[in-house]
Amino acid sequence: RLVGSWQEGDRELFRDDPDRWRFLDSLGKRVELYGVRLHHYVMMANHFHLVVETPQANCSAFMQSLLTSYTVYFNLRHSRHGHLFDGRYKAKLVQGDAYLLGVSRYVHLNPVRVSSLATVAERRKVLGGYYWSSYLQYIGRRKKLECVTFAPTLALASDRRAPQLYREYVEAGLSPDIEEWGLGEASPLSIGDTTFRDEVQERYVELVRSAKRPEDVAFRRVESALEPAFVLDQLAAIMECERACFSARCHGQPHRPFAAHFLTRFAGLSRRESAQHLGVSSGPAVTQLLSRYRHMVTGDRRLRNLADLCATALERESLEHC
Repeated sequence: RLVGSWQEGDRELFRDDPDRWRFLDSLGKRVELYGVRLHHYVMMANHFHLVVETPQANCSAFMQSLLTSYTVYFNLRHSRHGHLFDGRYKAKLVQGDAYLLGVSRYVHLNPVRVSSLATVAERRKVLGGYYWSSYLQYIGRRKKLECVTFAPTLALASDRRAPQLYREYVEAGLSPDIEEWGLGEASPLSIGDTTFRDEVQERYVELVRSAKRPEDVAFRRVESALEPAFVLDQLAAIMECERACFSARCHGQPHRPFAAHFLTRFAGLSRRESAQHLGVSSGPAVTQLLSRYRHMVTGDRRLRNLADLCATALERESLEHC
């Protein structure tokens, strides 16, 4: 499985270059120890991103070992104690080659996604000089680390000009006009097309229901299923409507499609169970509502922003209810 993983700290994770080199050394050792394939990485002041492949399905063990090792080192070196990282790491499954390039661009452009860099020229300059990611290795401006697996990403460029083509691809993302790096609709569990995201969501619901303990079901991003009535109340408040709107048939209105999406995502309901709250007859009818939701948020920026507000509020609630 290909996993995009990231971790934030409640303070600076890397105070100087020795810290960064130590983290890379620890990362390389654990890539070998756990049989993980590291495709991309970036290290920022208070967080890092990794794109890894875990043939042995051991992402949790790999990340726990990496975070523990670096925390012990950091505390000893800087005479501190306690937690360094802000909770559990977060991870999303990635739909293989189809989304590998988009994920890699998202990761490598982290250093230039700041408001102080107003122009493409400024971003390009910072990107080309940022040492603490795998990007410069990909485009041939820095010696490649042995722990990074370059071939799959560069193979997508398909010829001898792969490093140059990859650089051009990443730099195209410096334009403010590009839409979210080609990663598709946001999902808390996965990055991929509609079918892939739905499959991961359904599998997650099954695991939550069958697990005796919630840990590790969502790749260490532990969330609690919310009550359907609570989800609908939250949506009604954000969308400024009555609860009845979610079970009423109103052509062209977003209420029922939104309710279908967020009930399956945050209440952990199957499509058949969601139908009972939406005034429709069956699971396939909910599938149609989910399709309408995706069409709406893809084609209407206002509805996409509204969906983001709903998702942020409900994700916060689901984490607080753990």
